[in-house]
Parts: sequence; structure tokens; C-alpha cells
Amino acid sequence: MRVLVVEDDSKVRGFVAGALRQAGFAVDPVGDGQDGLNLALAASYDAAVIDIMLPRLDGLTLIEELRRNQVTTPVIILSAKRSVDDRVKGLQMGGDDYLTKPFSLSELLARIQALIRRSAGGIAEPTRLVVGEIVLDLLAREARRANQRLDLQPRELSLLEYLMRNAGRPVSKAMILEHVWDLSFDPQTNVVDVLVCRLRNKLDRDFPDKVIHTIRGVGYVLKAP
Repeated sequence: MRVLVVEDDSKVRGFVAGALRQAGFAVDPVGDGQDGLNLALAASYDAAVIDIMLPRLDGLTLIEELRRNQVTTPVIILSAKRSVDDRVKGLQMGGDDYLTKPFSLSELLARIQALIRRSAGGIAEPTRLVVGEIVLDLLAREARRANQRLDLQPRELSLLEYLMRNAGRPVSKAMILEHVWDLSFDPQTNVVDVLVCRLRNKLDRDFPDKVIHTIRGVGYVLKAP
């Protein structure tokens, strides 16, 4: 899952982006409103975190432009303004949630996850993914196979989620890099192979039926046993 972070304070931007990456999100952090608008119009995001006070284009105008262009990405507004009127204005302009500074990173993460669950055409997404005997709890960020808990790191969980959302469909290394990391395809990198190897070891090691398969020249696919 990919999140856009538009925040002019480099320290806050870095903290938010770092926390999101640690939680397994891919993140595009930018420091001004015009860059944020350009990215949001050019790419698809699962959520956006947007400050109000931004250079070149303020956050409320940015959100208004997104909605005018039929971009329905759920938006959390960050602001130092605490009045009810400010919150109401932010929501009326197209924001989906409003968080005042200073804020807790854990609360921000919880709000982003809640927005993403509700965002698919107004229909809540399931709180867990199931492929055969593999179950991924999206809220607890916990995976099990045959009711056996798997000790997965955040990046491994993100890869498993991506494979499960595309179960039965091959995904290329480039697609994995784009959705699990903030990277474009680099034919020299082996980070995808290393991560898949780690996940495969934890997911398949104790079971006779293997679920992660390599498709030579294409990528990888997860199939229910």
C-alpha cells in the first residue's frame, strides 16, 4: 500500500514517512503543495497525509483540486489549527479526517489504516485476507498458516499482503519494488529475491505444500495449496 505525505516541516515529514515505512507502507514524501498535487494526479495512492500550511499551494486548495479532478484518495489533514471551525472547513473541502499537531504517530497510523479499510467505493475492506490456510490479520499485522503464527517482519508482512491480494496472479519484481518499496525497477538489485526467500522460508519451511512459486522470467505467484 502506498501513502502520499505532503508536509513542509522536514522533521515532521521524516518522522511520518519513517513510521509509515516501518509499518510496511510505501511512502512518497514531498515538501510543498504543488509537488503533492502533481504526484496525487499522476499516481494512485491508498491514502494521503496533507498539512494545511504548505508553500506554493496550501493544503486545502490541494485537496479541493484533487476532488475537482475526481481523485477519491482518502485524506488525513494535519494542522496546528485546533478550532472546530477549522476542522469543519477541512472536512468540507474534501478531507476525510483531521489530526491536530502535535500528534501521536501511533494514532496517525491507526487513522490511516481505518481510512484505507473504508475507502473502496464507500465499502469497508475486510480486516483480514485468507488464501487457503494462510490468514493475514490486517489490523493486528499478524499472519498465520494452518493456525500457526508466523514471525514476520514489517516488510515481509507487506510482501505477503501484496501476494495475497494478487493470489493466483504472477507479479513481477518491478511490481513488488513499486508496491513494497519506494523504488523503481533496477535490474541490478536483488532485494526482491532476498525478501521473497526470507518470506518463503518462514511461510513454506514447516509445510509439505509450497505456496510461493517462482515463474522464470516473470516473477512470483502465491497459490493456495
